[in-house]
Amino acid sequence: MWDATAPGVLRLPSGKLVRGRGLRRPLPDGPEPQFGLYLLGSEPPETTWRRTWVRWPDFRLPSDPAALATALRDVLSRAGTERVEVACGGGMGRTGTALACLAVLDGVPAAEAVAYVRTHYARRAVETPWQKRFVTRFR
Repeated sequence: MWDATAPGVLRLPSGKLVRGRGLRRPLPDGPEPQFGLYLLGSEPPETTWRRTWVRWPDFRLPSDPAALATALRDVLSRAGTERVEVACGGGMGRTGTALACLAVLDGVPAAEAVAYVRTHYARRAVETPWQKRFVTRFR
């Protein structure tokens, strides 16, 4: 599990911890993830840990929303026993949107999920109006 006080770590209502980060920044100090969900327009670089890639161009929405929903359910399941991270290029828009959707899966009402992530992860998370709308409609 992650250190709950480490940068980028979001505590979900269930107590599960997930780290969000931007891939353009160096890997943070501390233990490596055991699993990563990467949200990029093109395939992410190789990692030494298991990973899933969901095609998601910058400032847009996921190319396959059903694939994102499946990947987030997997992240939520793994987060109880593994160090899981969710990441995009900058760690705010796509990552924030995915973390907000993850919060919905963990019990946060969809209408409150963006605020939850902005309070507990990063105040600039979920960058565009269509990303915010995506979260409010996520199930």
